[in-house]
Amino acid sequence: MTSTAALDPISIEIIQNALASVVDESFVALMKSAYSQNIKERRDHSTALVDTRGRLIVQAKESLPIHLGSIMGMMTSLLSQVTLESIQPGDIFIANDPFVAGGTHLPDLNMALPIFHDGKPIAFVCNIAHHADFGGMSAGSMAGGMTEIYQEGLRVPLIKLFEAGKLQQGIYDLILLNTRVPDERRGDLFAQIASVRLGERRFQEVVERHGAQTLTLAFDEIVRRTQLRMRAAIRSLPDGVYTFTDIMDDDGCGTVDIPIAVEVRVTDDRIHVSFEGTSPQVAGNINCTATATLSAISYTLKALLDPDVPNNQGVLDVCEWSAPVGCLVNAEFPASVANRAHTAQRIIDALIGALAPALPARAVGAANGANTTAIFSGIDPNTGRRYIYFETLGGGFGGRVNKDGKDGVQVHITNTSNLPVEAIEMDYPLLVEAYGFVEDSGGAGRHRGGLGLRRVIRPLDHECVFSGSGERFRNAPWGVFGGEGGHTGRFVRVEADGSLTQLPNKPSGVLFDSSQRIMIETPGAGGYGEPATRTSEDIDTDRQSGKFSERSLKQHYL
Repeated sequence: MTSTAALDPISIEIIQNALASVVDESFVALMKSAYSQNIKERRDHSTALVDTRGRLIVQAKESLPIHLGSIMGMMTSLLSQVTLESIQPGDIFIANDPFVAGGTHLPDLNMALPIFHDGKPIAFVCNIAHHADFGGMSAGSMAGGMTEIYQEGLRVPLIKLFEAGKLQQGIYDLILLNTRVPDERRGDLFAQIASVRLGERRFQEVVERHGAQTLTLAFDEIVRRTQLRMRAAIRSLPDGVYTFTDIMDDDGCGTVDIPIAVEVRVTDDRIHVSFEGTSPQVAGNINCTATATLSAISYTLKALLDPDVPNNQGVLDVCEWSAPVGCLVNAEFPASVANRAHTAQRIIDALIGALAPALPARAVGAANGANTTAIFSGIDPNTGRRYIYFETLGGGFGGRVNKDGKDGVQVHITNTSNLPVEAIEMDYPLLVEAYGFVEDSGGAGRHRGGLGLRRVIRPLDHECVFSGSGERFRNAPWGVFGGEGGHTGRFVRVEADGSLTQLPNKPSGVLFDSSQRIMIETPGAGGYGEPATRTSEDIDTDRQSGKFSERSLKQHYL
């Protein structure tokens, strides 16, 4: 085959699905072989295939949207620093740094392996995994209170971990030396390595079946078709300027009520997002680099305009945006960025808020708007070894035009799982004393918002350190088209006598023992539509579910 005209739609679809199966299998391999609960249970990782021009061709269907910008950032860095002619079979590149290697925060380690055919690289198989600790001043590398990138962990520029198939032992040793639980890091690193090598083998099988030239032509057509679909979807929007401002709670370092302002300008088949008026970058670690912001924009446009379109370079190519250099969503070195996911979630809420008038059937109430982070660390009294339990907990998803929001889920850009109680208690010296929904936390509406989660955790026979980071703990998630806001979240220490001590929204280094507990309550979500229009059948369902008190139902509906 010598032209895209020779690639009929059926052939393109077959090839695209074959490539998707490569990255999907790589995703499962990484999950199945990882050591940490954060990857093997929570699935905080992604896999993708990128061509030698740096274009995203396919991403595993279970990948995290926030990882998209980081993978593409690393590949942009790689292709700008290294010539294709200098790359060898067996090379494996790694990077994590947001300022010199396109990353979004340090715990996400990117990996890329070139795939060769006839002595030349024709594609890269990539993955990214969130390591539950990657050094820095605080266990878990994501606690509040950090004010510069140097405090957040080990910074890795674009570098080869393997060169021509040989492990670079010094680099490997350096990484493990700078992490608190090196055995877990070792296991997760080699799970990533196994994943890209499996992806390479599976891609070679696709090459053997279809031919390298055909695949290269298919890359062009896969991207072109996606971009055409996205342009057509944009054209369906009414031309105009749409604006919205949402508010971040705080940066954990004294700055509160931090605005994210968006202006969305639609003209024919083009859409431009401006963040003029957004807060300058802050001292605390909620800043976003451009790669994280791009992830948030591309996710939102895909979700609102064409949710079924394949996620590839064609989506990225329609994302036109601008932001002042040095603002919260386009932060400059040495900004602290560990909890950039909070801000990415708020960017999405702001974009949905702006476009809601143009897309009322696609808009949703504000979700929990957070990536509520909980980190428990200490010395296991049974083994004498250090442990770190890291998790981000789900909350409410916003009410929709035809149904209620979901309860207790990860939302939008971070589609990880909530860690099962059994997994926590099996791997860590912790007892989960309560786990459920926060009553009444979903915003009222014709379709209510989802509920937040509550977890109460106690250490067993030892002292423990708790750190965390919460958002929508001060500014509630709003509703749309008359829907009411959901409830805010909170971190609470339950004292030995049962009294409650509310912790800061972004606590760091909170010491407690087995006579005390930490209670985490995540935010709910906003409702959709006027509460007065909710049907009596739906209100009865709420009453019978036990998720809402009679007082709340009477207040909002009766």
